[in-house]
Amino acid sequence: MSAVHLDIDGVIAHLRLDNPSKLNALTIDMLAQLEQACAILERSPQISAVILSGDGDRAFCAGADIKAWGALSPTDFARNWVREGHRIFDRFARLSIPTIAAIHAPAIGGGLELAACADIRVMAPMATLALPEAQVGIVPGWGGTNRLLRLLPEPTVKEMALFGRKLTADKAWSLGFVAEIAEDTLATAMHIAVQAATASPRAHEVAKYQIHAAVGEDRAALIEALGGGMIGATRDRAEGVASFKDKRKPEFPGS
Repeated sequence: MSAVHLDIDGVIAHLRLDNPSKLNALTIDMLAQLEQACAILERSPQISAVILSGDGDRAFCAGADIKAWGALSPTDFARNWVREGHRIFDRFARLSIPTIAAIHAPAIGGGLELAACADIRVMAPMATLALPEAQVGIVPGWGGTNRLLRLLPEPTVKEMALFGRKLTADKAWSLGFVAEIAEDTLATAMHIAVQAATASPRAHEVAKYQIHAAVGEDRAALIEALGGGMIGATRDRAEGVASFKDKRKPEFPGS
C-alpha cells in the first residue's frame, strides 16, 4: 500500500507523505515511492509547481523509521539506506519544477532534510525543526550536514545536531530558511504555487538550474544541461540530426 501519494490537479502537483500513525516516518518503500513520484514529475512538463506535505496533525515527517534501518548491518546501512536515501532526496531537490514544502508540524531528522530539498518552505507557528540523530547513535545522512549548511548558518546546524536544540518557526524565518509562517500551511503553499503557475515554466527551469549551479547543487550536470539546451535550439543541431538520418556530410549554417 502506497504511503506517498502524488495528486496532480491541472498545473499543480501535491506530493503527500501518508504514514500518520508513524508520524510519516520514512520507510524503504516510501523512499522508492518518492523516487517514482519524482520520475513522474520530471516527465510532466505541464506541471508548474509541486507542494510537499505530510498527513496527520502530529508531524510533517519524523525522519527515518528506525524499524527500517535499525537491524541493518553497517555495510547495508551505509550503502543501501544512507546513500540510497541521499540519492533519492537529491533527485527531489533537483527537479526542474519549483517546489514548496508545507511544514504544518514538526520536521525531524530526515523530515527536516527532506524539507530542505524544497525550493521554499512555509511553516506553521508552532512547528519545530530538529536533528536528533545523535540521540539514537547516528548522524544526519540525507543532507543535514551538507545541503542544510547552505541554507542555515553553521552555528545553528551545530546547535541542532550537537546539542539537540530545536529551531522554532520564528527563528527559521529570521534566518531565511522559511519563506512564510502561516496557520494554514497548505493554503499558503497553494497560493504560492498558483502565483508560480502564471510565470514561464521554462524560465523557472533555467533559473533553478542557474541558482543550483551557482551554489553547487549538481553543478556539473546542470552546466551540461544548460549547454545542451542552448545547442539544442540551434540550426546546427537540426542540420546535424538531419544529415545523420540522410547519411550525408553536414553543412552547418553556424546559427
